[in-house]
Order: sequence, then structure tokens, then C-alpha cells
Amino acid sequence: MGNLKNKSDEVIGKVKETVGDVTGNDKLKLKGKAQKTSGKAKDKVEDAKEKASKKVNDALDDKK
Repeated sequence: MGNLKNKSDEVIGKVKETVGDVTGNDKLKLKGKAQKTSGKAKDKVEDAKEKASKKVNDALDDKK
């Protein structure tokens, strides 16, 4: 579920950024860029957590 929310933040942020750019609304453009970046960062954190969890599980399985 987290990945879907992160991707939606990226897409909505890109839309806001584009609308802000087209309309000349710098505030909306910056909000969109921030939301897009936040979605990407959260996605990277989720990926890192999944990789770390897999490594821990693999290490524990090896000890059995």
C-alpha cells in the first residue's frame, strides 16, 4: 500500500508542478516539486527497508 501512495504522490506532484509551470504559479510549481520529491524519497526508503529485511531474514535462515 505504501508504494501506491508514494507513486500517487509522485504523479500528483508532477501534475501540480506542470500546472504551476503552465499557469506561472511558482508556489504551486514548488509544492508539486516537493510532493514529487517526497514520493520518490519515501519509495527509496521503502525499498531500503525491504532489502534490509530480506538480508536479515536470509541471515537468520542461514543460521538454522
